[in-house]
Amino acid sequence: MVREITKNAILKTKDTGGIKQSPKKTAFLFPGQGAQYPGMGLDIYRRFPEAYQVFEEAEAILGPGFIDIIFEGPAEKLMETATTQPAILTLSTAICRVLTSHGIKADGLAGLSLGEYSALVAAEAIAFRDALPLVARRGQLMQEATPPDTGGMIAIMGLSHEDVTEICERARGSGVVEAANFNCPGQIVISGDKKALKHARQLASAAGAKKITPLKVSAPFHSILLQPIEEELAGILKKISFNQPEIPVVFNIDANCCNKPQKIKENLVLQVSHPILWEQSVHTLLSRSINRFISTGPGTSLARLMKRISPESETVALDSAAAIEKFLGGIN
Repeated sequence: MVREITKNAILKTKDTGGIKQSPKKTAFLFPGQGAQYPGMGLDIYRRFPEAYQVFEEAEAILGPGFIDIIFEGPAEKLMETATTQPAILTLSTAICRVLTSHGIKADGLAGLSLGEYSALVAAEAIAFRDALPLVARRGQLMQEATPPDTGGMIAIMGLSHEDVTEICERARGSGVVEAANFNCPGQIVISGDKKALKHARQLASAAGAKKITPLKVSAPFHSILLQPIEEELAGILKKISFNQPEIPVVFNIDANCCNKPQKIKENLVLQVSHPILWEQSVHTLLSRSINRFISTGPGTSLARLMKRISPESETVALDSAAAIEKFLGGIN
């Protein structure tokens, strides 16, 4: 078993030393679904006591076997939305706690789709123990919103917002399809029925798209097809205690900050069936004089998007123990 590790072993790991707070203004960015892969975070779990504690807390909340799925798979099980979402939240929170324990504090937060929940945990707007079952249920609702294997999402590179909007309008004769994520200049994700997505893909290719990539998701997220779950999600959120964020959080729905718990819940409900304004959200952080962006979670996709949105900003992806140690070692 890859989890054959003891508390004594992890507590013997070397101390990175006290880290002074950097004068730079820092934002933590949290990835969404699609960033997952079997084995993600295993080295971080083994190396950092703070991360170990987060993973163990998650297993205590969600039940035995949760960590094994993250570290060992199978990939098909990890891909299930109800598993993927708490898995990514767990790793993102683990990395965040490692950073904060070493004196790296965020001045702003943003998360892409699911990542918004990780941002709210980091901002202490919602407790991790409450967020885990919440995103597991959210994932289940999102998965069940449409019949299996009938919808999806694809990323289109190299076309303008106007081009993609026109393509979606032309492809709607084949079913539902609409812009779902405005990721960065020249990269827009569309979501909808598989037949309509196939038509849109053909149109995008004919229009000169540089690259068209299906996403590792199991449903047409952030489209009108997810509207049926909004009422139930709102009911679940109503029962959970939210606080005013301790750190500003930029929300996907309008690329603005919000500190009112009730409005935050409304944003989270609307988010599932509305486009993710990621590029615009980053510009909101930039307008707040943020000049260092740390991707806090699995994968490097957010760091790559940042380099397209703001090439001059310092950007780092901390998705491995080695990357975290290198980053902490370079702070003085």
